[in-house]
Amino acid sequence: MNVRQFRVSRRSITVAAAFVGLVSLVLGANAALNKRSLEAAQAETVTGTINPVAKASRIALVIGNGHYPDAGAPLSQPINDARAMTSALRRDGFDVDVVEDATRDDMTRAVERLKAKIKPETVVMLYFGGYGVQVGRQSYMIPVDAAIWKERDIRRDGMSVEAVLDIMKEQGAQAKLVVLDASRRNPYERRFRGYSRGLAPIDVPENALILTSATPGKVADDVDGQNSLLATELLKNMKAKPASAESVFTNTRVAVTRATAGEQVPAVSSSLVEDVLLGDSATAKAGS
Repeated sequence: MNVRQFRVSRRSITVAAAFVGLVSLVLGANAALNKRSLEAAQAETVTGTINPVAKASRIALVIGNGHYPDAGAPLSQPINDARAMTSALRRDGFDVDVVEDATRDDMTRAVERLKAKIKPETVVMLYFGGYGVQVGRQSYMIPVDAAIWKERDIRRDGMSVEAVLDIMKEQGAQAKLVVLDASRRNPYERRFRGYSRGLAPIDVPENALILTSATPGKVADDVDGQNSLLATELLKNMKAKPASAESVFTNTRVAVTRATAGEQVPAVSSSLVEDVLLGDSATAKAGS
């Protein structure tokens, strides 16, 4: 081998060694990066931060109306029920907006706030306690400042449950839950009807669950106590264990029916296609 060939060989060896060193460095850095990424992913899985089911994805609007000027006496239970339901839902991971003795404007603003929070993955719940009236095929929640003398006044001053459900649907809510404790004998229908007709059957949209305090067309008398019978049994079933909302609502219907010997039979309507968990530790179960 001559000198020139020897110099070329040494240069080739040097270049090859440098290349091998560079490749080793790149591979080492990539392995370290992958390790850090894996550790970060494992940490996120443990803490649950990457799970899409979180408190922000569960929202509720709770309305308790008790002081109606046209009624002979205030309703004491709806406000108590609203407060108790707010506490229970917050324990279950719901972001709750609660309104007491809501006027028509109060209810309109509350629904607008609810609408602004709804995202495609959101579980949304509406709870209303107070007076409800049916007109045609729709059920209306009555605000405390309603001035109702004729049937057409209900459409003007009341808020349609179906209209709120339509908003939830239009905003793409994942699941829609509704509890209406409003099948009471009310002071309004006596002005233009011979008797109270309760609530109308509610058209259930896709992936929704609805609980009303009495069968459509029936009314329920309030019982003595701090809370209504429907709210009492619903809260019991929500505390018992993490369970699907559908089973909680159904068990509440059965409990109220038994407690009144069939005099008050709540109605449950469902089009849910996936479970929504309620009850203590529901959020933890949903995020596991």
